[in-house]
Amino acid sequence: MTELSQIRNFSIVAHIDHGKSTLADRLIQLTGTVAARDMKAQMLDSMDIERERGITIKANTVRIEYPAKDGKTYILNLIDTPGHVDFAYEVSRSMRAVEGSLLVVDASQGVEAQTLANVYQALDAGHEIVPVLNKIDLPAAEPERVQQQIEDVIGLDASDAIMISAKSGLGIPDVLEAIVTRLPAPTGDRDAPLKAMLVDSWYDAYLGVVVMIRVMDGFVRKGDRVRMMQTNAVYGIDKLAVLKPQMVDIAELGPGEIGIFTASIKQVRDTRVGDTITHERKGCAEALPGFKPAQPVVFCGLFPVDAADFENLRDAIEKLSLNDASFSSEMETSAALGFGFRCGFLGLLHLEVIRDRLEREYNLDLITTAPSVVFHVHMKDGEVRDLHNPADMPDLTYVDHIDEPRIKATIMVPDEYLGDILKLCQDRRGIQLDLSYAGNRAMVVYDLPLAEVVFDFYDRLKSVTQGYASFDYTLSEYREDHLVKMSILVNDEPVDALSMMVHRDRAEARGRSMVEKLKDLIPRHMFKIPIQAAIGGRVIARETLSAMRKDVTAKCYGGDATRKKKLLEKQKAGKKKMRQFGKVEIPQEAFIAALKMDG
Repeated sequence: MTELSQIRNFSIVAHIDHGKSTLADRLIQLTGTVAARDMKAQMLDSMDIERERGITIKANTVRIEYPAKDGKTYILNLIDTPGHVDFAYEVSRSMRAVEGSLLVVDASQGVEAQTLANVYQALDAGHEIVPVLNKIDLPAAEPERVQQQIEDVIGLDASDAIMISAKSGLGIPDVLEAIVTRLPAPTGDRDAPLKAMLVDSWYDAYLGVVVMIRVMDGFVRKGDRVRMMQTNAVYGIDKLAVLKPQMVDIAELGPGEIGIFTASIKQVRDTRVGDTITHERKGCAEALPGFKPAQPVVFCGLFPVDAADFENLRDAIEKLSLNDASFSSEMETSAALGFGFRCGFLGLLHLEVIRDRLEREYNLDLITTAPSVVFHVHMKDGEVRDLHNPADMPDLTYVDHIDEPRIKATIMVPDEYLGDILKLCQDRRGIQLDLSYAGNRAMVVYDLPLAEVVFDFYDRLKSVTQGYASFDYTLSEYREDHLVKMSILVNDEPVDALSMMVHRDRAEARGRSMVEKLKDLIPRHMFKIPIQAAIGGRVIARETLSAMRKDVTAKCYGGDATRKKKLLEKQKAGKKKMRQFGKVEIPQEAFIAALKMDG
């Protein structure tokens, strides 16, 4: 067991692409934790998608041994956290497992929205924070300006910020010294009953579920029987190890230490992030505070392009949900798309990552329906229902009102794009809460409906600001609004995959753009096809796709006009009959294109 005074637990806080994973690589490299021949970029990011996109999706930990200048050898436990807002809950749990943070800010770009969000989480967790300015060797770097910005925007003293370049390794020894001298050692009582926080878990094909824990009090040994306090499940520990990034077996974990164990657990669902682990006998009396199960926020349908792939999709989703407890799925059928799954995600990035993994790792072609959020439908008899899929909307005569989720969005943007941002947020039914300046950058805080953000808000935000804006949000509350279900009818048949919840004031514009788009996308048939957008029984927009016409009067030349009329009337009657029985084939591309709204 290691002395408490010689342990330092810390995480790295930064906006996307400010050099978090690169700094972690340098710390690992400089302390010789990984042999030079095994070293690779983004050492702690194991998934292909993480490497390609340059983002961290799963929190990873590494144990580094560092001989400091004072002659002692310290054990540093680094938790590399995701920076993206979708994984904010995992980040908050990781923050509770450590005592300090390195705040990494890009010296050329300055403080961004997610830097702010994550720093506030670190401050909430009572962290000691060491500011680090990265990329100071870039020609565009302005360390003095960024130091001032950290003080103005966050309110942290940045006068002794460490100047580094994680890419070239400049200033990395100073960072290691600062971790030892400026961050506090953990506290904990070895003689108290075991109390450990479950920081993360993932699935390994050979070991079952691997559980990462931070021991707060007490100690845990191989062979101990432990109990999860939320699920009340009891397991025997088979293997106890620390990550250097490879697993290294260890006899026991004491207070302040971070390590992993396996216990023949079959599903990641059984191990919930934030749970408290204690001994089966003589356990601790109360759990650690702040636990909450992960709540999916965005829902969408996943359907195979080829119906024969349905079984493969089911297997893939089962295997993937072994690995990701926050991803939920249930079967659904659609008249237009056949069999598929209705899936719940933590946010849009989570949705994209899961879809990419399904397509890539399991070789599937998928169609994704429009993402929707969870609405609360208040019935007239006082019952409250959760509406995940617009197609399940109950009859309006029984509905009293509908609540939608609202978010508090923080947008950081250079001065010259401010007008475009304000217009974009107003268009999305936003309510401005705050506007402040730090140097030549504006920070806008908006109250926005989540349903308007999940479509393509982020893409529009990036395009109107040429990529300079940064955006972060937190869910704030559910609030009543005038929402209606808009259905799309093709040849008088409702297409459930295209139905959506919209605001009453927006319904007409959105319906019109949908039907115009579908008119161009659906191929012409032998009979004319009406394409309508409707709310309940009332049509709000309509386009008609004209029929392909055979020239039946070609054989009539000369003679009386009634001969031609007779043939045309006969054709007209045939078309009318055909429209009654004809089926309209909507191609898959039409779905995908129709759901890309607001072009």
